[in-house]
Amino acid sequence: MRPLYLELSAFGPYADVTQVDFTLLGQSGLYLITGDTGAGKTTIFDAITFALYGEASGGNREPGMLRSKYASPDTPTQVTLTFSYRDKTYTLRRNPEYDRPSRRGGGITTQKADAELTLPDGSVVTKVREVNQAVRDILGLDRSQFSQIAMIAQGDFLKLLLAETRDRQAIFREIFQTRYYQIFQDRLKEASGALGRECEDTRRDIDRYIAQIQWVEADELLPRVEAAQAGELPLNETLELLQALIDRDSQTHQTVTQAIGGLDGQLEEVLAQLGRATELEKTAAALAQARKTRETTETDLTRLTQALTQARVQLPESEVLTGRIAALEAQFPDYAAREQIAKNKGDLESQRRREVRDQEQDQENLDLMTRRLESLKTQQAALEQAGAQKERLLREQEAAETAHEQLTKLLGQLNSYEDLSARFKAVQQTYLAAQAQAQAARQEYEAQHTAFLNEQAGILAQTLVPGEPCPVCGST
Repeated sequence: MRPLYLELSAFGPYADVTQVDFTLLGQSGLYLITGDTGAGKTTIFDAITFALYGEASGGNREPGMLRSKYASPDTPTQVTLTFSYRDKTYTLRRNPEYDRPSRRGGGITTQKADAELTLPDGSVVTKVREVNQAVRDILGLDRSQFSQIAMIAQGDFLKLLLAETRDRQAIFREIFQTRYYQIFQDRLKEASGALGRECEDTRRDIDRYIAQIQWVEADELLPRVEAAQAGELPLNETLELLQALIDRDSQTHQTVTQAIGGLDGQLEEVLAQLGRATELEKTAAALAQARKTRETTETDLTRLTQALTQARVQLPESEVLTGRIAALEAQFPDYAAREQIAKNKGDLESQRRREVRDQEQDQENLDLMTRRLESLKTQQAALEQAGAQKERLLREQEAAETAHEQLTKLLGQLNSYEDLSARFKAVQQTYLAAQAQAQAARQEYEAQHTAFLNEQAGILAQTLVPGEPCPVCGST
């Protein structure tokens, strides 16, 4: 910012309208303002700062103290500043709040603070707040920063030297327009932090997978696994160990899968034998039922045999009765008596024939029962052998079911292991990629930061002239 023209009216010790034309001083940019104490040197700085920000350059003067006590009541208190910035010209007019005579009637009224900014295109910004914001947007500095770097009041130079590093960084960032580098630096830090967190998450995932490793006491990789779980194994060796475990377990999985296939065949054979044993069990039940039938049949056979014996015993009685019938027929020539005797004879004859038929039927039933008994004895002998075979098959079935259950559980564990292995490889790739990105981002940040520092030194060095005092520290 270069001041071009300054006009003061009833401002500080300047009671009348006072004009300062900075264009008459040339383009060197180095001016000397000299004069006796109280002559108004600082007021010029106050006027410029007040025109820009509505405040004096120092911290011990309030805007209400800026009206000249030597001015006539009708003279307005205001400052007009014309300045250039980046080859564009701006004009500011500003007045503080002060008491003045009322234009209507008598008495005193308060003149409100007001501001007006004329832009290079001729447009005008009014109102104090809007003008203040527009000035900050144009210069990129607020009043505090402006008073520390562009217009340092008497006694305030030490504040810049003793300011916190963060405050000086903010000031220099606005001066040299390096906020874009700061934004880039913040983004790099944010990206680096995100990649770092991602790397830490990946590392925790790897540690969790390592903690889930299972082994047997005789495992040759046990010492390395314990070292990895204790965090004593480098990451590359840990990854190599995990890959070795994955390869070995993959071979074990293949072997177990083949064994399961063979056991599945054996299980099918056992199931077929169990089917046959079930049929034998049904046959054994039929045999038991046949045994019961045989016992019933033997009882019937005994009863029929006794009936047959009794019929055979009664056969001579039938012959005796026949003789008696003949004798009676001879003794009773009466027709009615003979008819009754004939009837009795017929009944006895019918009874004899029925007994003969019953005897023959009983003989046939006896022969049939005998043949069935022999068949059932043969089946009984076969089933007695089938019972022993069934017991053996049941034991084999139990052993096969136990082996199948164990192999199914192992297969589930292997499938879970394959899932964990796939997830581990994916996380491993993500971790390596994130690590590479973090390393690249870190290198880029360091290079940009170094360039940023070097550029600041170069920019500051451009303003130094051999043999003349440094504008910051004052040394030659």
